[in-house]
Amino acid sequence: MTDATTKAAAIKLMIFDVDGILTDGSLHFSADGEALKTFNVLDGQGIRLLQKAGIATAIISARQSAIVSRRASDLGITHVRQGIHDKKTAFFELLAELNFDSKECGFIGDDVIDLPVLSRVGFAASVPNGHPEVRYRVDYVTVASGGKGAVREVCDFILQAQNKYQLVLSEYLA
Repeated sequence: MTDATTKAAAIKLMIFDVDGILTDGSLHFSADGEALKTFNVLDGQGIRLLQKAGIATAIISARQSAIVSRRASDLGITHVRQGIHDKKTAFFELLAELNFDSKECGFIGDDVIDLPVLSRVGFAASVPNGHPEVRYRVDYVTVASGGKGAVREVCDFILQAQNKYQLVLSEYLA
């Protein structure tokens, strides 16, 4: 078992950044100035599979967006922290609220603003299009890019590390 697999096996809470992770990091603006984001359905299903396996999910994002609130609601993610530039404080508040130890948490982020959380969680992940300083410091770098299935890849990795992957797929294979 690799070190990343061992760390992923202990995860009880997986936290996601948004821009560059749940999206490809591009920001598109409508004529009225509204920021538009594109989410990947495979990523969403991965999050649902984590939840089905009993793993809590959360979002910590520096940007504030109604569309992120909508996506989180659609996916049943109730722990959402947006407009947070001090992600470390938001992380510790989330730990206290949910009564988790930092080593029971995973986080996937892509830029230096994510390092204060990535350096404190039990399982840290990033994407190949993430900042080099981030990729260098994490346990796992996905093959898929942010917004293009990276979240699903991490979710599947965690489920496999916890021997829950076949269990959550079983209803689809019956």
